[in-house]
Amino acid sequence: MPAEQGHVHPLVQAVIDLTAGAAGGVACVLSGQPFDTIKVKMQTFPAMYRGFCDCSVKTYQQEGMYGLYQGTMPALLANVAENAVLFACYGFCQQLVRQLFGLSQDLELSNLHSAVAGSFASVFSSMALCPTELVKCRMQALHEMKVTGQTTLSSRSSTWAVVRAIFRAEGPLGFFQGLTSTWLREVPGYFFFFGGYEVSRSFFLQAGQSKEELGFMPLYSGLMPTVIRALPSNGALFLAYELSQKKLTGLAKKAT
Repeated sequence: MPAEQGHVHPLVQAVIDLTAGAAGGVACVLSGQPFDTIKVKMQTFPAMYRGFCDCSVKTYQQEGMYGLYQGTMPALLANVAENAVLFACYGFCQQLVRQLFGLSQDLELSNLHSAVAGSFASVFSSMALCPTELVKCRMQALHEMKVTGQTTLSSRSSTWAVVRAIFRAEGPLGFFQGLTSTWLREVPGYFFFFGGYEVSRSFFLQAGQSKEELGFMPLYSGLMPTVIRALPSNGALFLAYELSQKKLTGLAKKAT
């Protein structure tokens, strides 16, 4: 996914990948947060709601737009941290894959090798994702937890208040609850995430064209969303990443 290195210093390229990944994370959260909030509420308290529409209407009636965007700050931190670490480590993991499979540094990785590199990168990104996602989910379900007597915090408690509550009750390790489950989800998930992305890029290539010469729009031609949240969030993620990464790479090459 990162652009060809060219004359850009590896450290500069790592910063570019990290920045572009962070931009993608912000775009992903802002476009998909309300859908994610409803998902968390339904998964945490399934007996309280009849379905997606019922949960959405009740959340809006009880808490307004604030309720739909509850947990946005930790969600931003979670996505920025995950994507920044993910894409920053992706380049490193590509080199690791080259060494493991005895591939030349000048040889472009196959779609399978890219998928493996993405899977490796997710091991590191999960370490950044787990604590922030835990805080996000707690904040999104504060109203329901308050109603059921599981917390004394109000539904409008700040991110810091939730962090303190977790730390006092469960200690530092409490923030890493579900890390194993996160790995079990992320490692195979990002294998197909990166693999699917690379296969899609290969599909749109013309004869003699490299992947770096594509525009972003063909990646989305004819795609039908299977999940409401998937289209805006993942589309925004890749768009923000690609535009940021290409722009910063161009500036870095001019500077050298």
